Amino acid sequence: MITRRGFTASVPALVGGPAILSACSAGADGYEAAVRRTWRLGPLQGLEGAELGEELVRYATLAPSSHNTQCWKFTVAHDAITIAPDLSRRCPVVDPDDHHLFASLGCAAENLVQAARAHGLHGEVVFDAAHDVLRVALSPTRALASPLFGALVQRQCTRGEYDAKALSNEELDLLARAGNADGVRMMLLTQRAAMEAVLEHVVRGNTAQMKDPAFVDELKAWIRFSGRDAVRHADGLYGVSSGNPDVPAWLGGLLFDWLFTPQSEADKLSKQLRSSAGIAVFVADAADKSRWVDVGRCYERFALQAAALDIRNAFINQPVEVPAVRAQLASFLGIGDRRPDLVVRFGRGARLPASLRRPVEDVLRSGEP
Repeated sequence: MITRRGFTASVPALVGGPAILSACSAGADGYEAAVRRTWRLGPLQGLEGAELGEELVRYATLAPSSHNTQCWKFTVAHDAITIAPDLSRRCPVVDPDDHHLFASLGCAAENLVQAARAHGLHGEVVFDAAHDVLRVALSPTRALASPLFGALVQRQCTRGEYDAKALSNEELDLLARAGNADGVRMMLLTQRAAMEAVLEHVVRGNTAQMKDPAFVDELKAWIRFSGRDAVRHADGLYGVSSGNPDVPAWLGGLLFDWLFTPQSEADKLSKQLRSSAGIAVFVADAADKSRWVDVGRCYERFALQAAALDIRNAFINQPVEVPAVRAQLASFLGIGDRRPDLVVRFGRGARLPASLRRPVEDVLRSGEP
């Protein structure tokens, strides 16, 4: 995304001053209302049947997805919820093998499991390889609204600078317990030398991506430059959530083309990573869709635990999205021929404006796959 400094320095001169910028932000009230509707904890009692199923789906949709495409469809039955990929929302350039897509489905499944437990249901996630879907079987259990459930409405990918302060050993231990599972290992890197080495891979991957016009076009298509567009689409990457001002789409597109350069992005990434307390790398023991789902679930537990501790996180996946750089990162990490699945920086810092989600009715479908 565009750096705030370059963006804000250029906008007044191009559009005629601060008065125009104020007019551009006229949709802020609608955006704030949409945020309140989206990121809220609902009642824990009094829901049953289809109403409860739709509430669990709502929590599932608060999960992260690549470019916030929300690449999922849900089918609600009396004892299970099925999560299927919405291939119309895949990102074929940045995610050609659908790795991120299936990790995103895992994130949604983990949210659903956490919300189900708070409502007195145990969720058992099974990946159906024959249909490429997840089935979350639901059975009665003792209700428990855990801190991770409470964090469902606090979690966000915070793409800003953090305070660079180290986390306590107790906090790191909680993050490690949340992010590891059978078949998935989470590596925590907190030494500055290791973080600088990862930064080199991040910049290398980012530079390769920015030299690919198809990548740039795909990214740009998912950016919502104004609050009005963010509310209208209820998906994608709202520019303000990355620290940029709210501007009309036509102006945002022009500035994106002008200011989105390899050097500006390298500078921004360097500041962001160096302000972080550490880096988490998720590595599965196999490279298949089932394990990618598991990676997503592990990441989401990590992210929810971080949010419960008031710790921010953001993806820095550039080195795992470029195959040549991914192999170099794997070599640095000493993981042999295994694939580094996700790379995440974390630390304490200010929250940024939240992204939005589509209404539940837009992600529901009837019938079995």
